[in-house]
Amino acid sequence: MAQVVQMTFNPFQENTYLVYDETGECVIFDPGCYDAAERRALSQKIEELDLKPVRLVNTHCHLDHVFGNKYVADTYKLPLEIHKLEVPVLASVPMVCQMYGLPVPEKSPAPGNLLQEGDVLAFGNTQLEMIFTPGHSPGSLSFYCRKDKFLIAGDVLFYGSIGRTDLPGGDHDTLIASIKDKLLPLGDDITVYSGHGPATRMGYERKNNPFL
Repeated sequence: MAQVVQMTFNPFQENTYLVYDETGECVIFDPGCYDAAERRALSQKIEELDLKPVRLVNTHCHLDHVFGNKYVADTYKLPLEIHKLEVPVLASVPMVCQMYGLPVPEKSPAPGNLLQEGDVLAFGNTQLEMIFTPGHSPGSLSFYCRKDKFLIAGDVLFYGSIGRTDLPGGDHDTLIASIKDKLLPLGDDITVYSGHGPATRMGYERKNNPFL
């Protein structure tokens, strides 16, 4: 059975996820660890759980989700995996950091593997189906575990909210269509792990999310 550990990092309070199963293999999603203390916290959690990181994945490449890419790639010898439409978003991170008045972090490595809808992210005994969910970012991917009924959603859907669409490549109508056409049909019992804030359930969002 797959397990999900949430860690919250950086000034944007971004959620980094470790997804692992009984084999100990794990995927690191959206490492947002910004400084040395946060990088240590990530590695300490991995050691505490006796995990073996085997994949490094960005749901999308806004700055708060990629701060720790280089650290994870170097430490665990993993290629970065993203959707091809996120390549220019990743390249813009140093400029965006300057816009926010943040020191530019260690530059993320270029992607070593490009992901697309219909692919399966496999590790250990677990498979995560990739769902293309643009709108917040042009190449956002969500990762669905059909067996254990959860979704790593990035910044597409939040508890009581949705991702912002006023950033380059964002589009409100596209985002709403992604949620209604791709995510809500997965079922009300799906746990949604979002890029910010607490986890939620698809059924709760269907009934209560004011944007839907």
